[in-house]
Amino acid sequence: MSRPFGAHMSVAGGLEQAFARALAVGATAVQIFTKNANRWSAPPVTAAEARAFRDAWQASGIGPVMVHDAYLINLAAPDPDNWARSKAAMREELQRCSALGIPFLIAHPGAHVGSGAATGIARIRAALAEIFADSDPAVRLLLENTAGQGSYLGGTFEELAQMMEGFGERVGVCFDTCHAHAAGFDLASAEGYEQTMAAFAREIGFGQLFAFHLNDSLKGCGSRVDRHAHIGAGAIGTDGFARLVRDPRFVHLPMVLETPKGDDGEEMDRVNLALLRRLAGE
Repeated sequence: MSRPFGAHMSVAGGLEQAFARALAVGATAVQIFTKNANRWSAPPVTAAEARAFRDAWQASGIGPVMVHDAYLINLAAPDPDNWARSKAAMREELQRCSALGIPFLIAHPGAHVGSGAATGIARIRAALAEIFADSDPAVRLLLENTAGQGSYLGGTFEELAQMMEGFGERVGVCFDTCHAHAAGFDLASAEGYEQTMAAFAREIGFGQLFAFHLNDSLKGCGSRVDRHAHIGAGAIGTDGFARLVRDPRFVHLPMVLETPKGDDGEEMDRVNLALLRRLAGE
């Protein structure tokens, strides 16, 4: 069976439209937004929308489907109003995943905005405890590692581990290659790759790893600048991605592009996915 390589796809015209677009570029996994990523809220998913989505998913033969949360959410926010609004928005994201039958919601952990890492992580943990108390346990929240820019948390595996501690099966990790490289984890060299994965195994464990975002990094290792590039066109390079996609520890995990789209919307997804499959030996 073809590896679960995919891309973030548009849902313009209806959530179910993501599957036709995914098939057109050769994807076997999909990531979507279920609502406008730059708005706090959206109307609930209707029964008809959920049915159309599930039917299209089944008909497509696509494997894993994941959702990325809205960009506005900050569970580490020191401002009480922003924190409350972020918690409500995260609950809504989880509810929408549940209605659609999607098991994974990917989220950036948040930014402490000057309050300090320890305080920010404590607020994330408090928010998750509240949210998980009344949300569907069938939907797992995947925290995404960050480039460590500004006051963003999650640039180290230690920080992610602290956020996740005690939440068991409710949380996991989505590993973003661009973010890791920009945060100082060298994915371009064989030695750096092994050191990075050893650190992940030690601090978090591969049992908590459920997905990858495959993005090359426009900036160099340790730059702390989050700028995605096409596969092989950045600081990680094709050798770095070949190492990852051939790693037998991860062949079962969905690996999804968040690289820039081409002029036709998805042409570069087609190019990047074809390259990944060649690198994987398909």
